Amino acid sequence: MIQRPIGPVGVFGASNFPLAFSVAGGDTASALAAGCPVVVKGHPGHPGTSQIVAEAIAAAVAASGLPGGVFSMVHDGGLEVGRALVEHPLIKAVGFTGSLKGGRALYDLCAARPEPIPFFGELGSINPMFCLPGAMESRAEAIGRDWAASLSMGAGQFCTNPGVVFVTEGPQAEAMVAAATEAMGAGAPQVMLTDGIAKAFHEGAERMARTAGKSFGQACEGRNATPWLIETDLAAWEANEELADEVFGPLGIVVRLPDASDMPRVAAGLHGQLTATLQMEEGDTDLARTLVPVLERKVGRILVNGYPTGVEVADAMVHGGPYPASTNFGATSVGTLAIRRWLRPVSFQNMPEALLPEDLR
Repeated sequence: MIQRPIGPVGVFGASNFPLAFSVAGGDTASALAAGCPVVVKGHPGHPGTSQIVAEAIAAAVAASGLPGGVFSMVHDGGLEVGRALVEHPLIKAVGFTGSLKGGRALYDLCAARPEPIPFFGELGSINPMFCLPGAMESRAEAIGRDWAASLSMGAGQFCTNPGVVFVTEGPQAEAMVAAATEAMGAGAPQVMLTDGIAKAFHEGAERMARTAGKSFGQACEGRNATPWLIETDLAAWEANEELADEVFGPLGIVVRLPDASDMPRVAAGLHGQLTATLQMEEGDTDLARTLVPVLERKVGRILVNGYPTGVEVADAMVHGGPYPASTNFGATSVGTLAIRRWLRPVSFQNMPEALLPEDLR
């Protein structure tokens, strides 16, 4: 058996990462490594950056003596070119990083083709964090400060942003929220990458604040954003599904639970996520043992005593998860396993050695 390249791949550049998830990002790199030609649709939020990077790739292709058609890029400020790319009969797969709405529209286009093709979309996540009692007893304030820093980094424009925290009601929860609120209030407004991202964040933060009823944050104008902290309880969380929607930016929700034993039930009710985090100490192990099997079915990456905003290209990295975090639960868009999306296995049975591909001889 040998893995063969699937064919030409269409890649949609992300709005929030002009380098790592765009023209020369992981989708492009892994597809080229698999032996697939790549056509990138540059994101309209950073066309100049996209063009400069595309010219660097084209220079590398020429210097390596590869065919010119190995890489190309198209621009479009609307939908027409993206649709044409997905529907072109020579395109055999599509990679996408972006919103649930946009990704689902492209997914449906891929499925509706006369020859349906795989769509590998990373569509976002709220990346829940569970603060177990032992951790809260020993370092509630530190968790609050570190969470606020992770939440606010890069104006919260990370698909791995830890957007919701589950804590047990009590004085430790008060201390954590107070520390997080203080840390968030100390930061200056940050400029978001595009007008569209900023508008969606402002509208989403105000909508969440109205739904939850208790919040810390302030409205900003234009592309500026300041952190928002929303507080709610278990009953309101379970009654309002929109609280589990991703608001892309520095917004975090604290959900207060009556008892730590509610955490496995809450985890079971989550939609698919990219990550989940456990803040725990050794004394929390029994509770963590009940959480981990549930979270394995819900997320692509589980962290302990860390924060998910960092994503490293490594053999064990999984940047994907059950829908709607991604459209293919068996794939990752970061890490060495990313190459498997663009490969197709071919088996040879009873083949004379002279007929085998050279790599199998």
